[in-house]
Order: sequence, then C-alpha cells, then structure tokens
Amino acid sequence: MTATNITFLSRALITTVLTSGMFLNAITAHAQAGDQVQILEQIVAIVDDDIILASELRERLDTLKVNIERQGAEMPAEDILVRETLDRLILESIQLQMGERYGIRIPDTQLDEALRRVASNNGLTLAQFRGALEAEGRSYAEMRESVRKEMTIQRVQQGNVSRNINISDAEIDNYLETEAGQELTEPQYRVFQALIPVNSTDSEAERASKEAFVDSALSAILDGQAFESAVSVTQPYAFQGGDLGWRKLSDIPSMFTAIVPTLDRGETGKVESGSGFHLVHVADVRGRERVIAQTKVRHILVKPSEVRTEAETEQLAADLRQRLLDGADFAELAKEYSEDIGSAQEGGDLGWTSAGQMVPEFEQAMAETEVDDIAPPVRSQFGWHVLEVTGRRDKDVSDEMRRNQVANYLHDAKYQEELDAWLRKIRTEAFVDIK
Repeated sequence: MTATNITFLSRALITTVLTSGMFLNAITAHAQAGDQVQILEQIVAIVDDDIILASELRERLDTLKVNIERQGAEMPAEDILVRETLDRLILESIQLQMGERYGIRIPDTQLDEALRRVASNNGLTLAQFRGALEAEGRSYAEMRESVRKEMTIQRVQQGNVSRNINISDAEIDNYLETEAGQELTEPQYRVFQALIPVNSTDSEAERASKEAFVDSALSAILDGQAFESAVSVTQPYAFQGGDLGWRKLSDIPSMFTAIVPTLDRGETGKVESGSGFHLVHVADVRGRERVIAQTKVRHILVKPSEVRTEAETEQLAADLRQRLLDGADFAELAKEYSEDIGSAQEGGDLGWTSAGQMVPEFEQAMAETEVDDIAPPVRSQFGWHVLEVTGRRDKDVSDEMRRNQVANYLHDAKYQEELDAWLRKIRTEAFVDIK
C-alpha cells in the first residue's frame, strides 16, 4: 500500500483536539487501490533525529493536569499548557539525543536504587510501590523508563553545566564574611529536652523532691545510662518534652542557649527555668569543631582480564607484595604495574582518606595494617590491591566542612542560572519543526 496523502495537525488544531477530547488520528494514508485507510500516529514535532507524537503530548498533559488538581493550584489556560508542555518535551528530546551520542547508560542496579528511593519517600518498599502503581492502572515498566530518562537527562545537564561553574577560594572567603554566610555555616545541634514541671502551688519540699528526681536522672546519664532510658522513668514523676530536632543556636529556646554550646556530642546538662527543671541532651552537632581519624595510604591495583585469570592476578599481587617486602620501591612498582589510572603516576598515593571513602574490603585492610606495613593482597570489586599504610592522624575538618558547605551553596546558586542559559542555547541550536 502506498501513502498518497499525509496531513499534520497545526498547533491551533492540537489545542482544539486536546480540549475536545477527540482521538488524535495521526498520519492518515489512503491506499491507491480501494478505500482502505491506515491510521497511524500523529507527529506534532520533529526534533533533530527524533519525533514527538501526539499521544506523548496528550499523556504528558493529562499527568500535568492531575498534578495541578492534586496541588489545588489554579489551572492555566489550555493553550498555555499545550505550548509549555510541548516545549518541555522538545527540550527533553534534545537532551536524550545528546545522552545517546555521549553513550550514557544507566545500569539497572542504579535504576533500581533510584526507584527504591522513590518508593521509600512514599513509605513503601519497591514491591509495594509497584503494586500501588498497578492498582492505579499505571505501568511499572513505563515508570521505570521515565526514571531512566530523568537520570540520563540529569547526567547530560551535569556534564555540560557543572564544568562551566568554578567557585574560587576568594568567592568562598568573601561569602563567609557576609551575614548570610555566617548564618549558613552556623553550627546546628540535635537537641532533646526533658522537663519536670514545677507549679507555683508546689511546696518547697515538693520542689526539692522534683529537683532531686531530675538530679538522679542526670547522675544516671553521667554514669553511662542512655538519655532516653533515664528520662523514661514515670515514678514518682514523669518527664515531658522530646526531640527538638536540628536547630541553629538562634532557633533554640532562649533558656537553653547558654548551655547547649558548652555540651559536646552525647552530653547532657541541667537547666532551671520558670517552667521547672530541664535536662538538655545534645545528641549530635554539625558545623562545629569536628575531629576525624584519617589514614594515609598508597596502593597498587591489578585486575583480571581476558589474558590474565583471577588466580594469576591474585598471584601477581602476592608477588608484588613480596618484592616490596624485599625492598623494592613502592612508587616505581605502582607506576609500572598499577591499573588505577588516577593514582599510578603518583606512585600509588591515595592521600589522606576518611571513613567511608573507600570500599569496605579496602577500609578493613587499612584498619588492620600498622603504619609502614604492607597488607596482604585484598580483593575488592575493582580487582586485587596491594596497599601500604604510610600514616595516621586526627584532623579537625570543621573549617573544610564550612568551606565545602559554602562552595556547594554557591555552586547550586550558579548551577540553575547556567542551566537555564544552556537550555536556551541547545534549544536555539536544535532543528525543531512544530507541525
């Protein structure tokens, strides 16, 4: 059958069709012989090497309208919704095509983890989330593909936008000196409080009894009992209060502002106010002085391959370790043998590392190795490591954390501005034909 007549809907007609709820017929091809009509999909836009179908536009519009109704927001005019939704689909198409050219692939494991986070944010397991979608008549496969596209677009954006954003040390220094910078980096405290109320009608003996009860609970905490356990006692009095959450000092009740900064993480103090006797417990602190243990380490990484079996790779790692124990130069062997491109030319040096930076197997080997000792070969997901611990220290990283906090804040502020400019640029440069 040969198509002899192909018609496209104009943007005005798209709006009319969407508003009326008519079925979007698409490309209509009439057979040269006979009266057969083949109904295909309507193309509403051509974007470089991709097309946007009317069904995609309609589906996205339906979803958008449902979300607007759920939020109780005012529904924009239909023509505005159509125009903005189509523009969004065009930008997505451009970026997905860029992702295809860049060779971006989202592994199933990362996709599953992203879906688990979505499910968790809704208080569900992944299986429950899938069941809830299907109960609403929605496709889990389509949701999965939608998340894959979103992750691809995020990577395309980050790769093209983040590289254009540079936060200098001078910018960080200047922002730290501003009132906004000081407020941003002000320490935060996770505070719990427990109160034994004292009434104006209480006798002196009753007041003293309540204070003694609070003092006994504090004494138990200082002797090692957990705060939650010590304040759960209900006889002869019952504590009131609970978790105040994460708060900056300026947001903490004024009766506690004098004692909270004097308490270290996990410490408890006593405060007397017009309400009664309080126990104030600082469960955690962030943004204040923080000392962490660090390990300086270097390694040689060798990996199994098509020409080297797992057993041969393990033996190579053992041979390299023996050569090091016999006096060979670590840096030279790392430059010659290590397959960790990032550290090989640095003699295998990984610098100072903190807990959580390395994979568990590597961290365990570091922890079990004395300074200047070379650990037995250890297997991780990356291959076989021969590692040497060259130093250990405790470092106050609070200033570094504050600077990182400001750098992230400034980066985020610039990112949206750069992203908007970049999106306008790729939209202008793309071939877009709206039908």
